[in-house]
Amino acid sequence: MRTFGGFRSEDRFFYGEIRGDEVHVLKNPFWVDIEPTGEIVRLTSVVVDLPVAPSKLIAVGLNYADHIAEMKRTTLGTPLIWFKSPASLLPHDGTIEIAFPDHQTDFEAELAVVIGKSAKNVLAERALDFVFGYTIGLDISDRDLQKTEKQFGRCKSFDTYTPIGPFVYADVDVSDVSLELRQNGEVRQSTRTSKMIYSIAQIISFASQSLTLLPGDVILTGTAAGVGPIHPGDELEAAIDDWPRLRNSVAIARDRGRTSDGTRPTNIM
Repeated sequence: MRTFGGFRSEDRFFYGEIRGDEVHVLKNPFWVDIEPTGEIVRLTSVVVDLPVAPSKLIAVGLNYADHIAEMKRTTLGTPLIWFKSPASLLPHDGTIEIAFPDHQTDFEAELAVVIGKSAKNVLAERALDFVFGYTIGLDISDRDLQKTEKQFGRCKSFDTYTPIGPFVYADVDVSDVSLELRQNGEVRQSTRTSKMIYSIAQIISFASQSLTLLPGDVILTGTAAGVGPIHPGDELEAAIDDWPRLRNSVAIARDRGRTSDGTRPTNIM
């Protein structure tokens, strides 16, 4: 297994490969090519930042039977996909800012796929050839908006609503790994990726029939049962297998210039 990430040191951002307690700085994003600059820095001397910069952030819904049951939904017969704004991405140790405190806003822990090669109309049998690696993601969801709007994009795309990381892992088998979410230390979600209705290969193949997947694009593969509301002051930890946990705190958004229905007051310029 190889480990990659995005890092910040003072005013400089860079991608690198982690080897032990060292970060080997790369010339380009790792999903483009893995060419080291020759510079090596200590992992303890840098800040872990976003490990991805996708042109598209794709989410998959209703991919675990127990989550379908708890949401009182039915299967569609095909993967359910929609777009989330890449601006919603939040790094490890970042703060999720609840846009509307009077709305129910839920956590959803998910396995995320990072695309490594352009993919269009690929067969499921070859789909994993187009994967660079995997990471941990959260799909934060405003349930009030989700219930009133037919499209899911807005209710899941507010700034900070897609925590991801801390790192991306290549050369790893994720067909049957554990997926867990802890809220303030209590286990809320616990499953295995082998319980997904549609496999990673099937999702990639399905999505590529409609659009071209580009290197660096990210796909969230769905969540299991146990989703629940977040509150200011919460601490969330999402884990896959024995990878380092994705940790995020929760607060109310600093921008309070919204009404509860999502519009801005008319006297705000």
